[in-house]
Amino acid sequence: MKKKPVCLLWPWLGLLLLGGACHRSGKERTSTIILIPMEEKQITFSAKNHVLDNNDNFSHDGRFLCYDTRGTVYNEDIGNSKTIEKVEIATGEETVLWNPPSITGERAAPGVGAVSYHPFEDKVIFIHGPNINEVKERGYYAKPNRTALEVAADGSRRHNLVDMRDVTHDPTTPGAHRGGTHRHEYCRDGSRIGFTYDDFLVRNIDRTIGYMEANPATPPGYTKYFAVILQPAPKGQARPGEIEKAYGDSWIDSAGTMRAFIGKVRRPDGKGYDHDLFVADIPKSVDITTAFAGTHDTYPRPPKGITIRRLTHGMEVTGIVRGSYDGTRIAFAAADSAGIAQLFIIRADGSEKSPRQVTRLPHPVEALRWHPSGRWVLFLSHGDILAAYVGKQHPSGTLIKLSDTPRDRQQLVLSPDGSLAAYDIRTPTKNEEGKIVKDATGKDFRQIWVMKIDWKKVEDNFR
Repeated sequence: MKKKPVCLLWPWLGLLLLGGACHRSGKERTSTIILIPMEEKQITFSAKNHVLDNNDNFSHDGRFLCYDTRGTVYNEDIGNSKTIEKVEIATGEETVLWNPPSITGERAAPGVGAVSYHPFEDKVIFIHGPNINEVKERGYYAKPNRTALEVAADGSRRHNLVDMRDVTHDPTTPGAHRGGTHRHEYCRDGSRIGFTYDDFLVRNIDRTIGYMEANPATPPGYTKYFAVILQPAPKGQARPGEIEKAYGDSWIDSAGTMRAFIGKVRRPDGKGYDHDLFVADIPKSVDITTAFAGTHDTYPRPPKGITIRRLTHGMEVTGIVRGSYDGTRIAFAAADSAGIAQLFIIRADGSEKSPRQVTRLPHPVEALRWHPSGRWVLFLSHGDILAAYVGKQHPSGTLIKLSDTPRDRQQLVLSPDGSLAAYDIRTPTKNEEGKIVKDATGKDFRQIWVMKIDWKKVEDNFR
């Protein structure tokens, strides 16, 4: 007899499996949840941290996952992460892709982390701080003291310097930056790289976002030309409606012409801030060389032709916002009336006046991921893996609970074909002598687990 899924239609049963009290406000109700558990397994076992960091960690063919090892020694800062690695999912074999000479401590170098795979080439990109021989001139690892490095994912250590950092010349070398790039993300056609950015020279301006692309004017020795996407207002000086910080960004479309982000924006009364969803439109016709690289006293300016659109007003958006594979919708997490982060969906073209709330859960949602079909958004809530239906054929907002074992799952990522989820769980780990060992913070090591998702089984329960 076919085992039927458990449908959580009664509030008390929903509370039992979700592990908390459901918030109700006005006409709000708890989400309907269907339990369809999937098998999960641990694939890394070595005595080190395997940190996915909610990036694009799957290889294009879904065979490998890349990760950094922050927290293995000294502390969890990226500055003390020693290696960039990959693991073969089928065998559990781990391969070190990059392990430069390093300095450990509060002042560390170079620091390597926040790694992502290229969408179709066998290479990865990640944060790289100053090499040991550069520390005297550049200083130690810090947010405004890092660049991107691309490394071949075959273990050969072939690599490319991506973005030039220049804090010496005044004005700054065109196509270079003067600070630190972070969480580098290829758009799906590989033509552009998006990132967050922190400036070293002008310190009264907070974090912003930027992009890079190949250009004949790229500084010699590097592969990409740098530009900021927007220049925030100075800290504490924004006027109503002005953005003081930009972050939580990701590409919406495959060609990299729309980048969604969270803007810290001054409220109309001028007394506080909202954290709303914005979109930067960057047409392919934009000439990145029209950007101004800045001087020692002036902040970089974006190239001509970029426009910024505001999609929400008065919300508290959090985490990383995510565009659907077809580039038409954006999924994001934002606080409800009780301050609990819920899943919202809005059209990327701005044609909707307000977003649609998809979930009403007792615990925050995080680590959002679109299925390539556009019918599902996966996320974590209270350590569980859930999938929200956002298609058109069935009731939108129905939730599938894919995990049935209580675990503190973190940093959810999804394979390019949507068939495999991967995530970190702090897991008791033994060393070569068979003794349980801990990481630098005294906690269990972060190990990678995977879950194979039977989408046919999921879809069958809607028919």
